[in-house]
Amino acid sequence: MKRGATAGAVSGCVIWILSIGAITSCILPIFIAIGSITSFSQFALQSTGSLICPDGTTPERYTYDTTTTDEFGNIEPATGVSLRCMDESGTIVKEDPVGYSFLWIGIFLLIGLVVSALMAFVFAAPLGMLIGRLFNRSQKPDISVNIEPE
Repeated sequence: MKRGATAGAVSGCVIWILSIGAITSCILPIFIAIGSITSFSQFALQSTGSLICPDGTTPERYTYDTTTTDEFGNIEPATGVSLRCMDESGTIVKEDPVGYSFLWIGIFLLIGLVVSALMAFVFAAPLGMLIGRLFNRSQKPDISVNIEPE
């Protein structure tokens, strides 16, 4: 194997890793925010409820009044959301106040990682060319190459 081919593969991998790090740092917070905001939706409860609830039960959204503490230590009213797994008779088989939300945000996190990896793969070659051109410009030219023999 040629040394140039190995160096090219290594530098390509380094550029891909650096580009996925840069792209991920921008993309993941967006997907986490979207997952957090939409985690209280009926669609999120139905989607994650089918994974969390036992067979033969239906996931239902349950809201209740609760309190929270603001940044100044004051107690403020709030609304809590919980996932309840109900059987056909209406009995609560399982209640999950937090797990469905973590699962929903995790799904968005995985989608964000896939999007970041695909974007890094698409942009790795152009970034490699750009970096290569920048480094070639910064090197001093070898003027002895331009000397013609007499």
